[in-house]
Amino acid sequence: MGQIGHAVALGLGKAGARLVLADLQAQSLNERQAELRALGYEVHVSAGDLTTPEAARRAVAVATDWGGLDVVINVAGGLVSYGPVLDLAPERFEREFAVNVKTAFYVCQAAIPALLLRGTGAIVNFASIAILRPQPEMAAYTAAKAAVAGLTAALAREFAGRLRVNAVAPAAARTGDNVAHMGKAQHLLSLDELVRVVLYLASDDAQGVSGQVVAVTGEAA
Repeated sequence: MGQIGHAVALGLGKAGARLVLADLQAQSLNERQAELRALGYEVHVSAGDLTTPEAARRAVAVATDWGGLDVVINVAGGLVSYGPVLDLAPERFEREFAVNVKTAFYVCQAAIPALLLRGTGAIVNFASIAILRPQPEMAAYTAAKAAVAGLTAALAREFAGRLRVNAVAPAAARTGDNVAHMGKAQHLLSLDELVRVVLYLASDDAQGVSGQVVAVTGEAA
């Protein structure tokens, strides 16, 4: 479980949410669970490959068996392939779409029936500022995150009046990997800034907001 997912989980826990964390790496999940429980938060985990519908359904089942599901945050994903588009191997392109698009699609598909049972609910997907400010050598990632934005808009329309579906489009965040690769001098979005927007979109304060892709850069447009 990456730093952004961890920050979102902390923010939701502080807000009083009961948490179900899903990730491919069971050891990382168990460590996060122990850490969050030590802070007094209620946490269950579900290890599995969220690029498959089976893992997505298992994660949703953990939540429904625990009492129900109100909010889904699709943080899974990331930049897999950086480099010239003419050099991009098909398997790298497919992996980029798998970790960014399949994860969001299958989790939404599994979660929506459970959300509808509660009579309300919110989904927050993770797109990227790359879809609004494209950069060279990031074609596959940009295309995948654009697909996430399209999925967000389509689901918001399909379930209008029953569910709210939005996405954040964050700039590069201040994670350990980004600081290592981009340097401390580079402007990086603070995780606190990003989490605050995610929590807003997940909350009742955003009842009138759906189908939006919200740029989160930590700076003026």
